[in-house]
Amino acid sequence: MYFQRFYDTPLAQASYIIGCQRTGEAVVVDPIRDVQQYLDAATHEGLRITHVTETHIHADFVSGARELAQRTDARLLLSREGGDDWQYAYAEQEGAQLLADGDHFHVGNIRLDVLHTPGHTPEHLSFMVTDVPAHAGPWGILTGDFVFVGDVGRPDLLERAAGMKGTMEAGARALFRSLERFRALPDHLQVWPGHGAGSACGKAIGAVASTTVGYEKLANWGLTTTDETEFVRFVLEGQPEPPRYFREMKRINREGPRILGERRPPARLPDDALDDLLRSGAVVLDTRRAAEFAGCHVPGTLNIPLDDGFATWAGWLLPYDREVYLIADDARMVSKAVRDLATIGLDRVGGYLGTDALGGWSRSGHALQRIAQATPREVAAMLAHGAVVIDVRGRTEWEAGRLPGARNVPLGYLAEQMGDLPTDRPIIVQCQTGRRSAIGASLLQAHGRTNVVNMTGGYAGWTAADLPVACGRASGRADPVVPARSHAPAPAHILPVG
Repeated sequence: MYFQRFYDTPLAQASYIIGCQRTGEAVVVDPIRDVQQYLDAATHEGLRITHVTETHIHADFVSGARELAQRTDARLLLSREGGDDWQYAYAEQEGAQLLADGDHFHVGNIRLDVLHTPGHTPEHLSFMVTDVPAHAGPWGILTGDFVFVGDVGRPDLLERAAGMKGTMEAGARALFRSLERFRALPDHLQVWPGHGAGSACGKAIGAVASTTVGYEKLANWGLTTTDETEFVRFVLEGQPEPPRYFREMKRINREGPRILGERRPPARLPDDALDDLLRSGAVVLDTRRAAEFAGCHVPGTLNIPLDDGFATWAGWLLPYDREVYLIADDARMVSKAVRDLATIGLDRVGGYLGTDALGGWSRSGHALQRIAQATPREVAAMLAHGAVVIDVRGRTEWEAGRLPGARNVPLGYLAEQMGDLPTDRPIIVQCQTGRRSAIGASLLQAHGRTNVVNMTGGYAGWTAADLPVACGRASGRADPVVPARSHAPAPAHILPVG
């Protein structure tokens, strides 16, 4: 048996190839839209991709299952569980084989048994893998978004991200029953989940690639919590804000992702096109590092650095119904940006400009802009003179510890709440380490706010400077202020970037 894990760091997502080396057949489980990587791996190993499947209708990325099946003429296998509302709308058109609990299929001499494991979503499947010629029984289980290393899939996304009211508690109880079934599996089974640390599909996912059923029975809070009422409470509390693009991903993946095929890179636009783009209200995304953008940028452009958090924040902040234009250092960076945007369905990249467009902007008589930076101690002095702090971390992070008087507006909701922010005082944007706040400051400036300051070092820097903090839920009264060192920084798993 051949087994390979593919891990996409920006998405914190894992997909898998399992192949029978005796017959040369292979299955790909939970592919993302960048399907060439699976084709290259199969070719390198002398395998043919004959089956493509996925554990559920994904919410955090556009599935590559449809495209990969078309590119390889493989059999597409999809869940038929979950009821009428959770069926794949494109399954019949693609001639997909529908899978239910208790089904199995063979890929050469490899057997995959289907387990219906609802909770994260109603249609969710897991796949138990057996190398039949080994005569040793099941070897491992691909759990998708059901069981992670140290965590379980969150059951609240359908309600909080997709707007399906009343589904959170029902999902939590279904998940509890699925976990009871998981506990009955043999301890030696390898567990290969669909996500790692940083994914918004759980709140405390471990960074280790795999685990075992036996270890998770001992160490995973979701499996050690055996009281259903207690489990429901624990699994629903403290979940990070679901990115707003999750709703769009659910729709795309249910209806059928658009086939990309061989994509041509976007055209490079002349430097003088930038003026016309901004005058027309186009979305111009500067992908440079935050420090470079803060020091010099074109007014009206938004900065999302092309790092591991790029796709997540692009999905939060960019429109799906308009063209997006990029500013990037070189063609290689453009290619990466286009690829990462496509993984979350942002396919409308209208063109790009090199960073020398900033010089052209300046030479044409336009002023460039910068974002002021302030250290925690400088911010403390500014607060004494009436400045306002906007904490763009998640709500759970904010409740665990914050600057006294800071207002919590998670970064993904900043644009829609911008009208509620004061215009007569400096606005200081702050997060955990300074990465999210840099994006937030650029967003405020892109919408015309000029008196914006980014706090360097974030809340971690504030506590390191022994400045006072507040904690707990807001009560309408003044924040209780306590010494900084009595509070640890908020857990790093809350959001994928600082």
